Amino acid sequence: MIWAMIEEAMQLTGKLLIAMPGMGDTPFAHSVIYMCAHDHEGGMGLIVNKPQTDIDFAHLLEQLDIPRASHARDIRVHYGGPVDLARGFVLHSHDYKSEAGTLTVDETIGMTATLDVLEDIAQGRGPDTSLLALGYAGWGPGQLEREISRNGWLICEPRDDIIFGRANEHKWTGALKMMGIDPLLLSETSGRA
Repeated sequence: MIWAMIEEAMQLTGKLLIAMPGMGDTPFAHSVIYMCAHDHEGGMGLIVNKPQTDIDFAHLLEQLDIPRASHARDIRVHYGGPVDLARGFVLHSHDYKSEAGTLTVDETIGMTATLDVLEDIAQGRGPDTSLLALGYAGWGPGQLEREISRNGWLICEPRDDIIFGRANEHKWTGALKMMGIDPLLLSETSGRA
């Protein structure tokens, strides 16, 4: 009953999750996650500060056999999370909507997980602002709420430079500073009263 009340009160869709130092050596260490969906059935988000090191956009298009126009811009490929690493998600500005299906996350951001968004970006017709992620972070019912209650995550409002900015190495500290928290003062352990 108490978890049902917490889940109902905690609406995380469209928020940022900032991993606390206690996450240690996990896929989520120093992660900033943009939450695309969250309800009583669980949650889904994309890590926005960990670029892929083994694949870039041009090679991904090549693997998918998607032609690229010479004027098309390049976008970074990110590690979106440990679930379903072969699946791609494009987090983007609200100026783009796929006919095959775009999830409206909030009034400024959408997410599209169909090939047509990659085809449109490759032809220079895609969204003005975007981030491509392979894989995602997912939680079952109540799981994320328990992690938050155990001081695993901080929650803050999103900002475009944190989500879409190119300085990935500064996003974690930038999100903390946005909340008024000095990252050097965070402890890997937490206390309970």
